[in-house]
Amino acid sequence: MRQAAAARAMSQAEAWRGDETQAAVGETDDRIAFFDFHPTTADVRAEVLDGLGQTQKRLPPKLFYDQLGSRLFDAITELPEYYPTRTEIAILRDHGSEMADRLGRENVLIELGSGSSLKIQTLLAALGPSVYVPVDISRAHLLESAQALARRFPTLRIRAACADYSGPFDLPLESDWKSLAAFFPGSSIGNFDPHDARSFLKRVGRVLGSGGRLLVGVDLRKDPAVLNAAYNDAQGVTAAFNLNLLTRINRELGGDFNLDAFAHRAFFNAAASRIEMHLVSLADQEVRIGDQGFVFRRDETIHTENSYKYGIEDFQALARDAGFASEQVWTDGARLFSVHCLRVDGD
Repeated sequence: MRQAAAARAMSQAEAWRGDETQAAVGETDDRIAFFDFHPTTADVRAEVLDGLGQTQKRLPPKLFYDQLGSRLFDAITELPEYYPTRTEIAILRDHGSEMADRLGRENVLIELGSGSSLKIQTLLAALGPSVYVPVDISRAHLLESAQALARRFPTLRIRAACADYSGPFDLPLESDWKSLAAFFPGSSIGNFDPHDARSFLKRVGRVLGSGGRLLVGVDLRKDPAVLNAAYNDAQGVTAAFNLNLLTRINRELGGDFNLDAFAHRAFFNAAASRIEMHLVSLADQEVRIGDQGFVFRRDETIHTENSYKYGIEDFQALARDAGFASEQVWTDGARLFSVHCLRVDGD
């Protein structure tokens, strides 16, 4: 039944696809500057081949976010089981003025992983930044969002950067911009292993400079039943999102994955305090990507994503190790989710 729901969700999603290049090359508002630091196809291919060649096959979660994947994720955020997005938005709405006081109004605001427009609209309205720098790996999704925000905020200057922020990345910053703040929503920090999360925070701290502030959403530990339901929705949208990764590899890298031979699997790993998402092979099979072949045993998986869940003090300790001081934290009444204001410590 879940596989059928996933197929229906994928079919619906395919109707949304349209021309992925159109939004990226169409006319833009003259207040929007677009900078393309997107990884090359060769880079993506090398990362995919390396990941599938590991003992535990894996694919990086950044590959979820082509235009279709971004739209599927938007659909996930509206599902009844998926609490993080609506909970984080409620926290932003309830405490946006306090957050703006912490971050500093009329600064340059960098958003890493420009996702839900409702989140950033709430923050932009409270902050009134001089410049907004959204960073996302999906070109079309990024530009669509930038155009919508330019219409919503007619005086806002936008410098959109299509980039992979999971490793070292470039940003279109001006040398005379002294007051920088960053927003990293959605508990995307949980997609990094803790060691990599520290490295990522250190990179962000170097960009912001001493005294710069980061507002970051962090999902909290909770009843595993709530977590498992959030990543295994009854409509199969999360399954379609996961399987779309294989569709993208087929389309962009010449793969021959049969989507009917793989299924979505997500579960809470209590020992590691993380949700794991996998694609499980339903049969013994071989898959080819160009001239490379990969053998799968029945029930063998491709590990596609982690989503770590933290205690508040645990995350503050991780941030401290990365050179940040914790200034304030906000949560919802049920303590499902948290939003932290961190400050880059000076020397």
